[in-house]
Amino acid sequence: MTAATHSPLFAQVPAVPDSADAVLEGLDPEQREVATALRGPVCVLAGAGTGKTRAITHRIAYGVRSGILQPATVLAVTFTNRAAGEMRGRLRQLGAQGVQARTFHSAALRQLQYFWPKAVGGSLPRLVDRKIQLVADAAAGLGTRLDRGELRDVTGEIEWCKVTQTIPADYPYAAAKVGREAPRDPTEIAHLYAAYEDLKRDRAVIDFEDVLLLTVAVLQDRQDIAEQVRAQYQHFVVDEYQDVSPLQQRLLDLWLGDRDDLCVVGDASQTIYSFTGATPDHLLDFRARHPGATVVKLVRDYRSTPQVVRLANGLLAQAHGRAADHRLELVSQRPSGPEPGYTEYTDEPAEAEGAARRIRELIDAGVPAAEIAVLFRTNSQSETYEQALADAGVPYQLRGAERFFDRPEVRKAGLALRGAARFGGNDSRLDDVVDLPSQVRAVLSGEGGWTIQPPAGSGAVRERWESLTALVNLAQDLAAARPGATLADFVAELDERAAAQHAPTVQGVTLASLHAAKGLEWDAVFLVGVAEGMLPITYARTDEQIEEERRLLYVGVTRARERLHVSWSLSRSPGGRHNRRPSRFLDGLRPGTTPTVGRSAGSVGGVERGIRGVDATAVPRRAQRTPARCRVCGRTLTDAGEMKLMRCEDCPSDMDEGLYERLREWRAVQAANSGQPDFCVFTDRTLMAIAENRPDSPAELSRIPGVLSRKLRSYGAEVLAICAGQELDGEIAVD
Repeated sequence: MTAATHSPLFAQVPAVPDSADAVLEGLDPEQREVATALRGPVCVLAGAGTGKTRAITHRIAYGVRSGILQPATVLAVTFTNRAAGEMRGRLRQLGAQGVQARTFHSAALRQLQYFWPKAVGGSLPRLVDRKIQLVADAAAGLGTRLDRGELRDVTGEIEWCKVTQTIPADYPYAAAKVGREAPRDPTEIAHLYAAYEDLKRDRAVIDFEDVLLLTVAVLQDRQDIAEQVRAQYQHFVVDEYQDVSPLQQRLLDLWLGDRDDLCVVGDASQTIYSFTGATPDHLLDFRARHPGATVVKLVRDYRSTPQVVRLANGLLAQAHGRAADHRLELVSQRPSGPEPGYTEYTDEPAEAEGAARRIRELIDAGVPAAEIAVLFRTNSQSETYEQALADAGVPYQLRGAERFFDRPEVRKAGLALRGAARFGGNDSRLDDVVDLPSQVRAVLSGEGGWTIQPPAGSGAVRERWESLTALVNLAQDLAAARPGATLADFVAELDERAAAQHAPTVQGVTLASLHAAKGLEWDAVFLVGVAEGMLPITYARTDEQIEEERRLLYVGVTRARERLHVSWSLSRSPGGRHNRRPSRFLDGLRPGTTPTVGRSAGSVGGVERGIRGVDATAVPRRAQRTPARCRVCGRTLTDAGEMKLMRCEDCPSDMDEGLYERLREWRAVQAANSGQPDFCVFTDRTLMAIAENRPDSPAELSRIPGVLSRKLRSYGAEVLAICAGQELDGEIAVD
């Protein structure tokens, strides 16, 4: 795990181990097993805080230092640029220079740029940074109006389609198959998706997901290029394997070919990105796909106290589902600490003020502000805490918003510092300052308006000051680590960090969503808003969605090293109705609540060695979902439209033609009133399915593909009335 702020930015670099065996020193028995298992498939199941990054970096370094692995043939894949940069740094410290550590997209883009002229010809199309404007233009071309929220949601659906390798025509069926609640009619989203793809082709651009899709296409179509890539990379390590999407897995399979020199690391209990297409199935099925694999379980928790670990284990003990069946029982390796605290407040402002007050007390007691975090379920909760911390005089940083080096004040500061480094001899502000920190302070005071004292209040002005202060602190840390560092050295450091998106630490309390906090840790963590409707979030309805919300809370709990405080409020605003209750996930864990019947203990640490030479086809696999079959002839259905009708296109229909025409007339009025195309109300196939099934209750109507909950609420009563042969009186409702 990456510590958020635990060590200085320029810590004293340890000596490079003098031998391969020295690389193994300090590893626990399970970590050592990981480090020395250098051949064949290896699966590392690593609980939160168990030192997985340490284990896999020492594994690579041991392989390189012992001569078993050649550095240039190793590709370590991570999910963030910062994690990749940190891994490269650790490998250098262990004497394993030359190993490639990249994200899936970075590695794929590098290969695509190199092979595109040979595989396709010409230059690679321009990569767009953000697709949301293209989606807006595609919607406008179809005459579809999308508000800001809908635009964001539709963009997310397109991204999900691409990482799950779903084409536009298949979206309605694919979304229904996994229980995905689309933000608009699935057929409409399919049309928007197709228009978006057409627009990209017209403008000769590609998006983030296209990088993976095109690399997969090149490797599939050009065997000579695939062999060239496989000759270059012969050994793979994949971190956070529980977050791999089907598209990323397909790319990994093509990189591997028929080889099995693969090491994967992950924790199914930290799967919290399923909305992006991530699935833990690849991790959980690893042994089935590779019967000869060595499986190592890391459960020694070096991050959190026994009290924090006990709560984390308790959360998972009540979990259900496949990921829960493979949970790891953590064992804390740290001294005892304080028990987690639980506080109930009357309303959200009171909760924010209470958290700010406790944080102020911790800072006054000597806990650095940068070692404290406030974590919440949604970004919309941050504003109340920003104001409360500002009122308490507590500095803070908002994580997960705009990337640090993309902020306007940081870009402007970078230009000013670069100019001063080049022409500093002619800058009067630098006449009387000689050390690096003073030079940076002088430049930022003149160009950026930075002041020693922070501004009063919160908001954009305070965030701007915090950004510039982070640059000042970075200069101080660089000067302490390298006394002779110049302004030019500092600019070079900024450029390197910007390329890797390795932001400097802002010396303030971190405010972050639980998703943004993944991979980080702090001495003290405040989990706020832990109430029903927020955690689990109100739109989490299925068992799978509820369990992912539980895992999200588990991730939040395991961010804390020593102090953990959990809170909730009974109402949203002062004087409001007290209609909230603490999250169900806390039942049996917080004092005064009835324990839930627990599950059997999770997996303990250890090593499971596979049997070499076993045929993977002989290993039992999970039962496959029953295929959809035609209700007339029994043939297996594959077309999304046929699946909606539950019959083959050519099979006889028992549709009520009169009912179908009445539904079409009703739909035309609805579409005209709402200013939308007809298919945005219901598609022709959905109307045909309704006319064939003739539902007489909301339950029967909801079972027809294409009639999602939003459509049922808006149109259900009228559709059922039409099916019953009733005449509609008065105005027809508009969605």
